[in-house]
Amino acid sequence: MNTMNIPSIVPTRYWHTLEDGRVQCDVCPRACKLKAGQQGLCFVRANKDHQIVLTTYGRSSGYCIDPIEKKPLNHFLPGTPILSFGTAGCNLACKFCQNWDITKSREVDTLADYASPTTIAQVAKQLGCSSVAFTYNDPVIFMEYAIDVAQACHAEGLKTVAVTAGYMNDEPRREFYRYIDAANIDLKAFSEDFYHKIVGGHLQPVLDTLCYLKHETQVWFEITNLLIPEENDSPAEIAAMCHWIVDNLGVDVPLHFTAFHPSWKMLDKPYTPSSTLTTARQIAKEAGIRHVYTGNVHDHTGGSTYCHHCGQELIGRDWFVLTAWGLTADGHCATCGTRCAGVFTDKMGKWGAKRVPVHLHDFTACKNAS
Repeated sequence: MNTMNIPSIVPTRYWHTLEDGRVQCDVCPRACKLKAGQQGLCFVRANKDHQIVLTTYGRSSGYCIDPIEKKPLNHFLPGTPILSFGTAGCNLACKFCQNWDITKSREVDTLADYASPTTIAQVAKQLGCSSVAFTYNDPVIFMEYAIDVAQACHAEGLKTVAVTAGYMNDEPRREFYRYIDAANIDLKAFSEDFYHKIVGGHLQPVLDTLCYLKHETQVWFEITNLLIPEENDSPAEIAAMCHWIVDNLGVDVPLHFTAFHPSWKMLDKPYTPSSTLTTARQIAKEAGIRHVYTGNVHDHTGGSTYCHHCGQELIGRDWFVLTAWGLTADGHCATCGTRCAGVFTDKMGKWGAKRVPVHLHDFTACKNAS
C-alpha cells in the first residue's frame, strides 16, 4: 500500500454556518467560530470551502507499542501490548501539559507517519497487540480518523482505547464512543476555577462524558487525576471528587492519582510528593472507591489490584510489570470468588514495561517487498 496517497483533508459532520458567514465547529464545547482558512484552537480542524474539515487524516506524530497500563488502564486486558498513536494539537490549553511537544504543536512536520486505518489494524495484529490506543494527544479532535481506525481494528478482532480529557459535545460523543471499547478519562481537577484558569475549558462537560459512559454505554473506563501541588491537591477537593464519583459512577470505576512533573508553562511548580498520592488514595478508599492507584511513582501497593472483599492481591505490579496474578479465567478472585470489575484475559499478560517504537511506513514497505 502506498500510504502517501491517503488524503489528509477530509470533510466532517459536526458544524454549522453562522449568520455572519463564519462556520462553527460543534465537536467540543469550545465552539470555535472560524472564518475562511482559519484553524480552530485544536489546530487540526479548519474552515475550508465553507465547511469544517479535518486536516490531518491518516497522519500521526508516531507509533509505539506500550504496556496497556501506561494509558493508564489497570482493569482492561492487563499485561498486554497496545499499539499507540496520536496526531498533533489539542482542544484544551493546559498550562501543565505533559505532552506539550505534540499537543501544542503547530507544525505539520510533527505528523511524520502516514497510515490508512486498515494498515494500522493489520500491523497491530501482526505485531501481537491486543488493542490500539488513540493517545498522546486527544482523539476528540481527530475523531473521523479514530473512528475509521477503530472500525478497521474491530474487523481484525482488536480492541480500541481512547485516552482523552472527555471534552466533547453530546452528539459527536455518542458517535465516537460507539466504536470505543475502553477509555481513560483525564479528570484534571474538581474545580471550575481550575478548568477555567489552568485548562482553558469547563468542568461540567467532562462530568457529562463520565456519566454518559457509565449509564449509556458498555465502554470500560478508568479515571486519571494528575495532582499538582497547591493547585488541585487539597484533601477537601479530592474528597469532593471521590464522593461525586461514588454517587454518580459507582464504586467500581478505577481511579488513578498520578504525580505531576514540571512542564510547559508550569515549570515553577515542584514535583508531586509521593505522600500526596498516598493521602489521596486513602481519601478515595475511605469514600468507597474500590480500586485506587498511584502513578508516576514507584509504589507496589498503590500500583497493585486487590480484592475488595477479602483483600487478596489480584494483580501485583512493579511499575508496568505484572508480578502476581490471583484472578480466575473469568475475572474472579481465586481466593474468595468475588468478581473484580474489568475486562480480563484468562492468564497474566507478559508484555511488561517494554516500549517499542514502530515506523509503519517502513513496516509496510518491508511487507510489500517480501
